[in-house]
Amino acid sequence: MISIVILTKNEAKDLPKSLNAITWCDDIHVLDSGSTDDTIKIAESFGAKVSYNSFVSFGQQRNHALDVLVLENDWILFLDADEVVTEPFKKALFEAIDTADEDTAGFYCCWKMMLENTWLKHCDNFPKWQFRLMRKGRARFTDFGHGQKESEVKGDIKYLKEPYLHYGFSKGWAQWMDRHNRYSTQEAKARVENKPPFNNMFSKNSSVRNPALKSWLCQLPGWPFIRFFQAYIISLGFLEGIPGFIYCINMAYYEFLIQIKIREQRKLNE
Repeated sequence: MISIVILTKNEAKDLPKSLNAITWCDDIHVLDSGSTDDTIKIAESFGAKVSYNSFVSFGQQRNHALDVLVLENDWILFLDADEVVTEPFKKALFEAIDTADEDTAGFYCCWKMMLENTWLKHCDNFPKWQFRLMRKGRARFTDFGHGQKESEVKGDIKYLKEPYLHYGFSKGWAQWMDRHNRYSTQEAKARVENKPPFNNMFSKNSSVRNPALKSWLCQLPGWPFIRFFQAYIISLGFLEGIPGFIYCINMAYYEFLIQIKIREQRKLNE
């Protein structure tokens, strides 16, 4: 009923936990982009079908999976190696598919961001939505910032409200900071060159609203501090203890990196 695609590069630490949670799936694909650790060996040990494509962007990689991989089922779930399907999510997944009408092209999914075994419900502004579950042939992906969003959707997108788990800090803060330094460059370029219309900030569709909010709010003076204050104080992130404080500080720093790179990008465009 469901084919699962996991994007990987050097995911030997996280992949076993992710694969162990989806042993019920009969069509698992690991799309690798050049791992030099035991990622491939681990994937094959779980019976996953492994393929390779050089990584350009998340949108391009997901589209490659749709175009090239032999996906046996009508529904496709995209996961990252640091994401884990829970039993409640699995149940909600099957119920959503079983009750979906023909006009349904797919579902937005959300996650529980985990840090030191703490769910950052408040700090991470739960729920955040990404298009991860789709009916074959009914949508594609396009890049936005360091990530992707849906495009060419044929039908309606609904919401699967039961979250899965996201262990985004499992490889340590040094790796997180290195990755987000790269991400901030991509975000800055997107916010300058692909700024959504102002009215999109008031859309009921979070996939439309959130990119607009990011692009427009980051222009406010002191935005990194505002971002910290919103997450830690207004959204009650302080209730999540030291993990919440660490997360909010680092997200404010990430927004600071984006701001200074936006300044740099604008000077290059002059």
